[in-house]
Amino acid sequence: MELEKVTKADRRRYDDACGAALGMEYVGERWALLLMRELLLGPRRFGELRAGLPGISANVLTQRLAGLEAVGIVHRHRLPPPANVQVYELTRWGYESEDVVLALAKWALRSPTHDPTLPFSAVSLMLSLKMLLVAERAGEWQARVAFRFGDDGYVATLADGALQVRRGQGVVDATLSGAPSAFLPVVYGGRPLATVAAIAVEGNRAIAERFTSLFRLPPKVE
Repeated sequence: MELEKVTKADRRRYDDACGAALGMEYVGERWALLLMRELLLGPRRFGELRAGLPGISANVLTQRLAGLEAVGIVHRHRLPPPANVQVYELTRWGYESEDVVLALAKWALRSPTHDPTLPFSAVSLMLSLKMLLVAERAGEWQARVAFRFGDDGYVATLADGALQVRRGQGVVDATLSGAPSAFLPVVYGGRPLATVAAIAVEGNRAIAERFTSLFRLPPKVE
């Protein structure tokens, strides 16, 4: 039985010295890379990860988290009181995968088969803002805009033509609230913010409108 387990494990290896092959051994299992995506903006509870990936079963989620933990990409820990809950978080090395995840996503968005009507998590939206900011549109303009998705909140800080995103709250110029999918026609479809009733705006509306105009999808391949 033990020999059979080893043999099956060996079949999943590429026996290739290229770093790309080794990386695929770590994250090539279904859902593994998307779990890392959901953790890029900070630790998450098991239930929060399932909510961000509605297609994954509890059993598969448990298996993938265990696999990522075994290779040093994810670790478990308990938040201090008053939260006092177990969360999963990327290790320092795991967080280094952000450029890889965003580059893969931006490359794949050029495919004409991309379907924007599929489920879209809050983390996906916030990472897409980092990925698809058009620096020339932003120029030297600075702004802090909060996004609220139910109980989940993020702050996006624009400065020096770059965007930083963190989970949490803070002093901001404007706050936008709604489902992640409600933002897609505004941020990437050019629809005026004022015409989308599903997005609530608090604070400086002019800043919110300008902020949502700073992003662009990559061109589709021909």
